[in-house]
Amino acid sequence: MISPETVAKAGMRIAEHARDHRLPQVSVILHGGEPLLAGASGLASIIGELRRAVEPVCALDLRIHTNGVRLDTELCELFLAEGVKVGISLDGDQAANDLHRRYANGRSSYDQVLRAVALLREERYRPVYAGLLATIDIRSDPVAAYRALAALDPPNLDFLLPHGTWDSPPPGAGRPEATSYADWLLAVFGEWARDGRLVPVRMFDSIIKTSYGGASGTESLGLAPSDVVVIETDGTIEQADSIKVAYDGAPATGLDIFRHPFDAAAAHPAIRARQAGIAGLADTCRRCPVVTSCGGGLFAHRYRTGSGFQNPSVYCADLEKIITHVRADEAARRPSGHSMSQAHFDALATGYGDAASIAPLSRSQGSIRRRLLRSLQARAAADASGTFSAGWDLLTHLDASSRDVVDEVLAHPYVRAWAEHCLRAPGGPVTDAGHLASIAAAAAIRSGTLAELEVPVADGHVHLPTLGRLRVGDSATAIVAARGAGAFEVRAPNGKWHVRLGAAEPGADWEPVRELRSGTFSVRLEDTDPYRTCHQWPVTARLSDAEAAAWQASFDEAWQLIERSYPRYAPGIAAGLSTLVPLAADPAGEERSAAARPAFGAIAVALPPAAADLALLIIHEFQHVKLGALYDLYDLYDRLDPRLFHVLWRPDARPLGPTLQGTYAHVAVTDYWRQRRHLVTGTDADRAAEQFACWRVGTAEAIEALASSGALTPSGAGFVDGLRVTVEPWLGEQVPAAAAAAAGRWAAERRQAW
Repeated sequence: MISPETVAKAGMRIAEHARDHRLPQVSVILHGGEPLLAGASGLASIIGELRRAVEPVCALDLRIHTNGVRLDTELCELFLAEGVKVGISLDGDQAANDLHRRYANGRSSYDQVLRAVALLREERYRPVYAGLLATIDIRSDPVAAYRALAALDPPNLDFLLPHGTWDSPPPGAGRPEATSYADWLLAVFGEWARDGRLVPVRMFDSIIKTSYGGASGTESLGLAPSDVVVIETDGTIEQADSIKVAYDGAPATGLDIFRHPFDAAAAHPAIRARQAGIAGLADTCRRCPVVTSCGGGLFAHRYRTGSGFQNPSVYCADLEKIITHVRADEAARRPSGHSMSQAHFDALATGYGDAASIAPLSRSQGSIRRRLLRSLQARAAADASGTFSAGWDLLTHLDASSRDVVDEVLAHPYVRAWAEHCLRAPGGPVTDAGHLASIAAAAAIRSGTLAELEVPVADGHVHLPTLGRLRVGDSATAIVAARGAGAFEVRAPNGKWHVRLGAAEPGADWEPVRELRSGTFSVRLEDTDPYRTCHQWPVTARLSDAEAAAWQASFDEAWQLIERSYPRYAPGIAAGLSTLVPLAADPAGEERSAAARPAFGAIAVALPPAAADLALLIIHEFQHVKLGALYDLYDLYDRLDPRLFHVLWRPDARPLGPTLQGTYAHVAVTDYWRQRRHLVTGTDADRAAEQFACWRVGTAEAIEALASSGALTPSGAGFVDGLRVTVEPWLGEQVPAAAAAAAGRWAAERRQAW
């Protein structure tokens, strides 16, 4: 049993690590052997010491894994008082349990474990019931095992593959055609699906989550970096105890808590090897279509003498089969999904993309917005004001009678931004949910439907997305009455207003959304929506008429330049860009522009002095809009890869996703200057050539860094290959010697700064 001195030192090391890394929470699992052998007093002492050391620094999540045979009321009272979650090992029905969990004299432990689970299911102790852990034995009946476990109503049910390696495979595993464990799990999955998935099964839930870019809930699946360290009873620091199955001493690090901080363990090569994501897997795994869910399987199960852990899991065939089946079942259950043809994907991968390539992105964003609204409806059921439910009812009615208009209003970029803002709020009433009534009112007005409903007032205004805002003064709510044919009335404590859309004199209190137009192309100049603040820079207040006129003049000139000189970008932008948001100017005079992932179709810009600069910013930011929407359709990279990458256009290192975003945007920036140098003369041409020389170097380097990262999915690798095909020929284009020299100095200075 671990000594009090070792517990005290462990608590000190955990607190030290949490403090140094500013961790908000640390999870500690009391494990064994059988931890209940420490008894109530011994466990109370351990728990108390850990809490005294750690909780002044961060939250402490304490759990215990036990076979349950010694669990009693005294221990349950301790765990309830200390908030310790209890996981019970139980392999299924009695037949499954008794294959391995018998006493030395042959007596079954099953009834004692059932008594332990019954205690945890009591109303008093239910808060500490964490779930059941079942190790699979393919000799057992999978349906009977699942049924017996599900009947115990576990908060989580975790099916574990028995430990083994290529040197010592588990029974029925380790051969290319062997899928006995997948077949066992498929039988369980069928029952689970027929039950309506009422019991959370960690393996199945993790496959589903990782298939859609989420995080796995288990160490044995997914690409999350390992963050587990084991403290043995003597204070030795080891890797995860499952690695013991590989060979004698496999989890050893040579470290202990008396002499070493946990940073030393984090820096240990064996632990670092388990934090490399896709790059740390065998070549076979990296090419596998299910790698984002499988993650190569549990690290211990990859071992083979001679090649170490650089192998697929000994359960490779099983994992591929069960993951493929679960993914197919989940895809069939979900509403009609969205995809795009390979030709459209490839067109976007060049850095360009025409209107036909943008269309599937727009359609998928429409589905995402509707799913977000359904999720919000479940959260906002208790909305005290009733504005959300009234808005929901009206919008549902309009969706049946005027779906095209509803789609047009929901496509406003800041509808999704608002919905995500609401859904990210902590539990409790969703205070901004009433904005749905404003969305519904806008749809009623646009469709000419007669309707009347209460809407929220924010900052003294009634906001009608896509239409504008009306100043009504201090009030919590107002009544909007749609009168048909683009007319509506607003009633509030301070007065009554009649508004007709498109009126020559809109009235002092009505501020319509303006439009910027060039030829047949137009976008909204959005300076009224309250949720446009999701961009990284401050937005402007409502523009004056003179400021709006300046925007119109610059936009018209910029768009003509794009159509004339950058024709490969114009069709895609025209198909996908709906909204321009004016940003406040930078006090230092730097250019400002931004795109926000939840605001598809919008870019935000501080109006630059020259229309050519606005053209560049539009092209640049729309690259981010395209790629953000593509991220919603494809996993292009390992989202859990923790590494940071340097790119020449930023002084700071960037995570993988933003690095790909920046690279995609700078393909267009490079192309802009590549063409611009031929459109201007004199010093302007010299500057354009220098810009082209700089950005082509930075973009090409970033493409190679991404391609060699080992963290791209097959789709991501194809996407980056497309960018390489576009950029590589530019490296051979001639530029003046002065421009090339300036680019070389710039790149060297950036690298030196790193």
